[in-house]
Amino acid sequence: PQLKSTSANQSTSNKKISQYRIRLEEKQKLRFHYGITERQLLNYVRIARKAKGSTGEILLQLLEMRLDNIIFRLGMAPTIPGARQLVNHKHIIVNHRIVDIPSYRCKPQDFITIKNRQKSQDIITKNIDFNQKYKIPNHLTYNSLEKKGFVNQILDRKLIGLKINELLVVEYYSRQA
Repeated sequence: PQLKSTSANQSTSNKKISQYRIRLEEKQKLRFHYGITERQLLNYVRIARKAKGSTGEILLQLLEMRLDNIIFRLGMAPTIPGARQLVNHKHIIVNHRIVDIPSYRCKPQDFITIKNRQKSQDIITKNIDFNQKYKIPNHLTYNSLEKKGFVNQILDRKLIGLKINELLVVEYYSRQA
């Protein structure tokens, strides 16, 4: 019986991994990292296709400029789902307006602040103290005294710390979009 199990293991390990599987895995990595649905990712791919430039690079820029992701990168939340919850519960103000849509697309020169409620202030302060060890990306600045974040520019692909081949994601959607 021992010989059969090793030969079965060999046959599965010798199987060639299909191109479809490779593309699907890259797409799923991207989806799960940003915590977005299949439909949302498909819409971002369509927007990236219409824009001038590298579709894969633009796709990553669109995902990185989401409000929930920027709040996470600023250290205001411990995770992207945590940042999404802060936005949904109306703790976040962008350019002097309450924004409760996590997929809100931030632009350069946007100011991100916290609602002037004690509960909101406490949550963000606790998260920022906890996330102090992480470096804030160059495209963002955070003023800890005023508790304000600022979007300096659109993120460059080289600065995204993800080990994802975005071209495989674009190729995955090439049939659908």
